[in-house]
Amino acid sequence: MNPQHHAVYVVGVGMIQFSKPGASEPYDIMGARAVRLALDDARLNYDLVDQAYVGYVYGDSTAGQAALYRVGMSGIPVVNVNNNCATGSSALYLARQAVESGAVECALALGMDQMVPGALKGAFEDRPSPLQRFADTMAEHQGYEPQTPRAAQFFGGAGRDYMAQYGTKPETFGRISVKARRHAAHNPLAVFRQELSLEEVMASPKVFEPLTRYQCCPPTCGAAAAIVCSSDFARKHGIDTRVAIAAQAMTTDRPDSFAGDDMRKLVGYDMTARAVASVYQRAGVGPEDVDVVELHDCFTANELISYEALGLTPPGTAEQFVLDGDNTYGGRYVVNPSGGLLSKGHPLGATGLAQCAELVWQLRGQAEGRQVEHARVALQHNLGLGGACVVTLYQRV
Repeated sequence: MNPQHHAVYVVGVGMIQFSKPGASEPYDIMGARAVRLALDDARLNYDLVDQAYVGYVYGDSTAGQAALYRVGMSGIPVVNVNNNCATGSSALYLARQAVESGAVECALALGMDQMVPGALKGAFEDRPSPLQRFADTMAEHQGYEPQTPRAAQFFGGAGRDYMAQYGTKPETFGRISVKARRHAAHNPLAVFRQELSLEEVMASPKVFEPLTRYQCCPPTCGAAAAIVCSSDFARKHGIDTRVAIAAQAMTTDRPDSFAGDDMRKLVGYDMTARAVASVYQRAGVGPEDVDVVELHDCFTANELISYEALGLTPPGTAEQFVLDGDNTYGGRYVVNPSGGLLSKGHPLGATGLAQCAELVWQLRGQAEGRQVEHARVALQHNLGLGGACVVTLYQRV
């Protein structure tokens, strides 16, 4: 017998302003602030939350409790989550699943990270890296540059393989950064709000062809949270149920990710394609129904290949998609109205829930200067090497 599935609503979201490393409050204070904002948004007391899932990448065990204990000590289950850059959405996935299954009526997802300056690196040097197989596959395919940030080599390599197949110009990737900054100029919670010209983006220091520095997301500190609940709970407490999670899917790698013939596979293209296909099928919609998208633009190369992985444009057409302005206001979709990871910032554990917050605001019509007109269907894409991909479809109901 199939278990009964309950509708799940996002009834409260909160996000603090992201900041550069060294300029933020400690992680527990940031996390508590985001939770209070989400509770205030939902008009709920913390003691009505049944379970909490807290995501972070740069933190010790039970950091989730440390943050939540600042909000309340109600004795509820607190599950700590770490799934690389997909951590925030992984926490949301678990919270949604708990409500949808009927196990709980109300769950909290929190994402937070207090990062340090510089390129990402592992915390341990005395044991195998979870990314070793990925690094080995990359080295076999395109070599490895010890002095270059490894993440830039992964995603820059994916951009190179796309360019080799379709002849895409380097400036096309740069235009994505220009768009990101233009959107972020209207987001008071973003780290980088100053607009950039294409010439400035392309003239910034080369990191790994085709990526320049302004095409790489910055290490960031921040926190964001979401509260999800059932329809019965919302009705009982008089809560706003305008935004529902219509479908959500999480995928991990399959053997062909490591085939070694295409860096796009290694950085999650196939995970993304499988996750979004599942979401479209479950929600009964297609990409043509989507109005606004928050996707994982850790590098411009990943935004470009993700257009195709998410079905927003057919294979081989991403360059024209960018040139036609179909990724911004007035085009087919508005992609990353928040400024995305490139401009809003990328505190790894918080990113997925920051994307959630932005899309909830968009569907409620609360996004102010960056509001997408008549937005009713929103798509979220959050990716982590190692690997995990979470795709979520929200609908205004």
